[in-house]
Amino acid sequence: MTNHIKHWMMQWNRFDQRLSHWLHLPQQALLLLLRLMLAWVFFKSGLLKWQSWDSTLELFAYEYAVPLLPPTLAACLGTAAELILPPLLALGILLRPVTLALFVFNAVAMLSYPDISPAGSKDHQLWGLGFIVLFFLGAGRFSLGHLMMQRHTQPHTQAHAQPISAKATS
Repeated sequence: MTNHIKHWMMQWNRFDQRLSHWLHLPQQALLLLLRLMLAWVFFKSGLLKWQSWDSTLELFAYEYAVPLLPPTLAACLGTAAELILPPLLALGILLRPVTLALFVFNAVAMLSYPDISPAGSKDHQLWGLGFIVLFFLGAGRFSLGHLMMQRHTQPHTQAHAQPISAKATS
């Protein structure tokens, strides 16, 4: 009986390794979709704040209870964060610091709005979970950050690796 279990476990491990190989590209696509979805949600919010600046200032003065910051500064920083960080997230550049900043931003937004609905609270929780996933898994292969890292860490060509004295004699 023990040999049957060992055999079954070995077969399962081989299958799981093949499955992991085949799922690699779909996993990378899902990381891209998650980055784009989260970036769009926060960028769209920043655009709305920018386009209706007077309303934004009113909301920060009378609705949002952002701790430790004056309302105008909180409005400026919040709008700037929502307009600057999402493009970096979408491109996968500086992903971990960006996701950490957006995670904290999202948590502060959720906690500082006293009248948030249960549905709004669930949205913020899901967005926070998405930031956690991206923080731990990274941007994935389909990102500018990954491309930049590959180009930066590629081994130098043979011509670049030769010492100066060897170049002079060739």
